[in-house]
Amino acid sequence: MDMELRHLRCLVAIVDTGSFTDAAAELGVSQAAVSRTLLSLETILGVRLLHRTSRTVTTTTAGVQVLARARHLLSEAEALIREAATGHTQLTIGHAWSAMGRHTAEFQRRWADRYPDIELHLIRANTPTGGLAEGLCDLAVVRTTIDTRRYAHALVGHERRYCAMASDDPWARRRTIALADIRERTLVVDRRTGTTTADLWPEGARPSLEHTRDIDDWLAAIAAGQCVGVTPEGTVAQYRRDGITYRRVRDASPVLVHVIWRQNDPHPSTHAAVALLADLYRARP
Repeated sequence: MDMELRHLRCLVAIVDTGSFTDAAAELGVSQAAVSRTLLSLETILGVRLLHRTSRTVTTTTAGVQVLARARHLLSEAEALIREAATGHTQLTIGHAWSAMGRHTAEFQRRWADRYPDIELHLIRANTPTGGLAEGLCDLAVVRTTIDTRRYAHALVGHERRYCAMASDDPWARRRTIALADIRERTLVVDRRTGTTTADLWPEGARPSLEHTRDIDDWLAAIAAGQCVGVTPEGTVAQYRRDGITYRRVRDASPVLVHVIWRQNDPHPSTHAAVALLADLYRARP
């Protein structure tokens, strides 16, 4: 026999009401049905959950643990039913590195003001799709190449490129950096989710590359002073760190910022999120 939600509801009702009789009244079934349901749950789990006397009902050690899990599972089930009945009540937006950059906080504030019934969550997933392909989010903000056959997308803005360096690097005294200068340095890049490749430079005049796996490793390598990085402006806003200085790359093409989503299963709030983020990028001074 498989465990069902009715088994968990029965256990919770018995503990919360303190008796089989009151649990039966709360659940709208007979006392005998309550006893049978609890016995079925104990049989399925292979442990005794309650100590029963003629006057009291108390949980066993195993019962305490099962009761906690039962409450959690019932809460999740109720949330699922609520969401299915009333529409999507949560929107999760993924990103690989820097969310919406300098617009992140303002996006969150405006979303909460405009759509108080739709809870917004931002998650970081170090994958090319910011967690969308892995099913971790409803939408994703990406700054890399998009698989347009698989995902719908919208261009919401552009970001300038910056050179990241150790704060004691001689370049930190400059206002801007040229691509031609960077090719003389070792450049640290994230091949999986980064926006920088050797293609920014002409063939035969490219910097040597060192590879890293995520933003934290990237920052640590740069802070050590042995290499520099090139990154979109969003990184500058989201990752201000002691020991790291950013200077604009004056002659590099901008990075395109897209929102992507599953073509055949868009979240109902997709276009609202795209419109809000595009407005924030357009309003930039």
